[in-house]
Order: sequence, then structure tokens, then C-alpha cells
Amino acid sequence: MLYRVNPLQVIGVIPARYDSSRFPGKPLVMINGISMIRRVYEQALKCKNLSKVIVATDDGRIGEHVDSFGGQVMMTSPYHRSGTERICEVVEILHKNDPETIYEVAVNIQGDEPYIDPTQIDNLISCFKEKDIQIATLIHEINLQDELFSPNTIKVIIDKNRNAITFSRASIPFMRGVEIDRWLNHHTYYKHVGLYAYRTQVLEILARLKPSPIEIAESLEQMRWIENGFFIHTELTTINSISVDTPEDLLKLTNIS
Repeated sequence: MLYRVNPLQVIGVIPARYDSSRFPGKPLVMINGISMIRRVYEQALKCKNLSKVIVATDDGRIGEHVDSFGGQVMMTSPYHRSGTERICEVVEILHKNDPETIYEVAVNIQGDEPYIDPTQIDNLISCFKEKDIQIATLIHEINLQDELFSPNTIKVIIDKNRNAITFSRASIPFMRGVEIDRWLNHHTYYKHVGLYAYRTQVLEILARLKPSPIEIAESLEQMRWIENGFFIHTELTTINSISVDTPEDLLKLTNIS
């Protein structure tokens, strides 16, 4: 699959599965009268740098729902192991159906962040002005101890060029000789914001990589890419987005219209 360089063509894909161990049917849950997947889709449409937005799903209920509000949806294989694989299929199908339209960058937009700020997506896309960027993602400074020590908050260490060195559910780096309640006073910690963008040529390779040891240990797909020698550029955001992983997380959205 070969792509000509066309920086103006960026595809935004929202992978959406119905089955979820912690929250089955999550994309269709209603939040103040509007479904979660519709909120994500409509927020993504506000991005100035996205040429197209598509919901990618393997479930007919989600597909019919997206159709019902006029959204663009593509049915994809039920055998994908990750959103990355699902997005790769979307790009391949689009290229097959319309070889003249070449998407150089694909953005993986999380379907469980109903109030994602469109500027976050635009800022991520802007990273690809640099030709050597392969993959980009967002990070946010950690200011709360609960986040620092929670295994559900993914921590990231970056180098001087803002490339990710590693991701972990553990609190890294370990501050030797410092009481844990003082760690945030002695070091700037970052958490990962689950929004990715990839060069489509790189995406094709990523989608075919086998799970790696650290990825399996941490249950973090991005470690597969690092273990295989890919660079993940990080962009700092000051916007703290809210994701919905469980039914209880909906309580975080009570006061958001």
C-alpha cells in the first residue's frame, strides 16, 4: 500500500466496539439525550485539519445508529485485536475505493471521550509538519497523587526531543530517597492522553506487528511500537479530557451539557 505525500488529507477514525468487558454497549449510551458515539463524532467534525471523519465498527447496532444521525460509518472485520488494526482496514478500503484521494495521516480518535476538545486533535495533526514524525500522541502533566499512583493512569517518560522513552502503569520514574507524597514536588510527571495519529505508511506496518513482551506485561499497545523501534512523538496538552471506561465514569459528566 503506497501513498503519495499530501499533508492536506487527514482521516479521522473513531473505532467503536459494542462488546466491552467493563461497559458493554458503551458507544450507544445516552449522555444528556445524545449518544456517546454521536458526541465524539460531532466534536471531531469541528477539527479544522480533518478531511474526513468515519466511525469504524463491527457491530450493526452501532452502524445503524451512526447512519441514523447522518454520520459516516464503515463496517470492519470483527477479528481486529486493536483500534490500530481497525483504522488500517479503513484506510486500505478508502484507498481501494478512491485511489486518487491519498490520506497521509490517520488519527485514532477515542470513542469514549464524548467531550474531546477539537483543538487537541488539530494540535496533534500539526506535529506532522515535521517530516520525520512517524507517530504522535498527547501527554498531560500530572498534578494529583491519585493519578500518579493509579495503574489506570498511564505514565510516560520522554526524552529531550519529546519522544516517548517508555509508557507504564507504574509510577515512573521512581524517586529514590524521596517520600512518595513529595514526588510531584521533585519531578514533572506526565500521563498519556489516548489519542494517536500515524503516518499511513507507518500505520500499515504497525497493524501487522505481533504483540511484544512489555506490551503483554503492561497491556499497553504502544509499547509494541517502541519495542519494534518506532518513535512516538509527544505533544503536551493542558486540556484534561474525560474518558468513560465504566458506567460509574458517567457521573463525571453530570454537570457537562
